[in-house]
Amino acid sequence: MLDLDLLRSFVSVVDAGGFTRAGERVHRTQSTVSQQIRRLEMSCGRELLNRNGKRVGLTEEGERLLPYARRILALAEEAHHVVARSDSEGIVRLGLPEDFAANRLAQVLARFARAHPRMRLDVRCELSVRLRSDLERGELDVILFKRDAGEAGGIALWPERLSWVMSRSHPIDTRRDPVPLVVFPQGCLYRNRAIHALEAAGRSWHIAYLSPNFTGIQAAVSAGFGISILPQVAILSDHQVLGAKDRLPKIPNTELALMASSDASPATRRLAELITNFCQIDARRRVPA
Repeated sequence: MLDLDLLRSFVSVVDAGGFTRAGERVHRTQSTVSQQIRRLEMSCGRELLNRNGKRVGLTEEGERLLPYARRILALAEEAHHVVARSDSEGIVRLGLPEDFAANRLAQVLARFARAHPRMRLDVRCELSVRLRSDLERGELDVILFKRDAGEAGGIALWPERLSWVMSRSHPIDTRRDPVPLVVFPQGCLYRNRAIHALEAAGRSWHIAYLSPNFTGIQAAVSAGFGISILPQVAILSDHQVLGAKDRLPKIPNTELALMASSDASPATRRLAELITNFCQIDARRRVPA
């Protein structure tokens, strides 16, 4: 049998990238965490981590164990809260950017809902600038939103790489002005980046297609209405990535951040932890080989 505390320390070491920060996460000393990893390795009969000074990496056996460890911990958490929940668990109000709300977080939210059948989960899909404002006004409990890279604050954050894209089937001469843009409504971080970058480069532009959702933006780009800025995860197979050779300026990257209210309930903090784990795994899958 695999000990849950040992698995929790193992996952924390992997996510934190070392024993010291992992100890802070699980509220144990560095030496205690190190001993727990040794006990887990003895239990499995395999080395799970490569230790190279302060840097820690997974062995082949550790890579095999990691997804199982995450699933075991998630199921244990779910089982605990199903058994121990009170009659009324209130409401958790979650805010998400539109590209995450569609299906990328569906399994995480469904798992949370199953573990808390007496709780109402309210999900709001908005532009990131509005999500942050709603959190500050107390209208949301936890948000996953996009912001300029390097801003302070947040439970966790993940870098987001942006690219200019156009249609493969209906290419546009991006060297000619005005540049036709496919954009979100005002307030969108991507829209602001596209316009500011073009104006800083001395290029003129016009809005050829305006859509409030990613599906509309993706379809308009594919149809050849114009060019747009999209994150790596939203680029389709019929989109062509553009660059300096197309007379387009470089776009500063953004980041995805998770924030919760200062008086977040235990259920809100548990949901934030589930979202953090999901985004950690999702980010690793998107790292180029």
